[in-house]
Amino acid sequence: MATSFVQRLRKLAQDKQSLLCVGLDIEQERLPAFLGRGRSAVVDFGRAIIEATADVALAYKLNFAFFEAYGVDGWRALEELRALIPSHCLAVADAKRGDIGNTMRMYARAIFGTMGFDAATASPYLGRDAVEPLLADPTRGVFFLCLTSNPGARDFQYFSDGHRRLFEYTAATVVSWDSAGNCGLVVGATHGEELAQVRSIAPALPFLIPGIGAQGGDLEAAVLHGTDERGELALFNSSRGILYKSSGHDFAEAARAEAQALRDAINAARSDKLRTRNEPPASSVSHPV
Repeated sequence: MATSFVQRLRKLAQDKQSLLCVGLDIEQERLPAFLGRGRSAVVDFGRAIIEATADVALAYKLNFAFFEAYGVDGWRALEELRALIPSHCLAVADAKRGDIGNTMRMYARAIFGTMGFDAATASPYLGRDAVEPLLADPTRGVFFLCLTSNPGARDFQYFSDGHRRLFEYTAATVVSWDSAGNCGLVVGATHGEELAQVRSIAPALPFLIPGIGAQGGDLEAAVLHGTDERGELALFNSSRGILYKSSGHDFAEAARAEAQALRDAINAARSDKLRTRNEPPASSVSHPV
């Protein structure tokens, strides 16, 4: 029987002792000047970032928009960078796909077949029949948009029918789809209390958690509420905060230092969570007479 996506995620996280996801949202305008511009510059920059951080990162998330914007050259850069991600790291296609079933079948072929990504982001709002092509392979994960990190998340995702808010209903629905161990949720670190609520609804699903870097999400709260009871099953994404730490010739070294510091901060918060959980209640501690 094939290893499910969530099983692979858990094992890789344990082997690497990391829950860090590096977002490769590469903007040509922000590349170090000495690299120039164009496809080769994007690939050279991305290659240097990957080589500098692969031992501390659990995953890399490639946001398709930053490549699609440049047409054919962008797609070639995307494919080249995907090929550079080592097998001991997960490759996440941040494509946010969502359409009817036959279209999703083509998206699944492109993302999982042609380009070989390990996971993808998707919209759940067209329903189960639409997303089934993405879920057909249990070794490939799908992170469904649940509660996004942007301020506009309140426009729709907080809508309530008087019993549950839409993001809560979304989480419960995705849980019901997870028969093969390859469903996950996108939940922003900018929603601390709500993150805890989503985790209570979906205790066994992996979370992709953006918003801990430039968007200002609270890292300790995100780790406390976003990881499962074992301090696992979460990918904490940082893009700009790692990629553009330096614009000089030391950009890769600076990115590595930031990635390592963030990995260590996440692990420290995980340790605090587990230690607090395992401490006996104050009333149960005996004192000598």
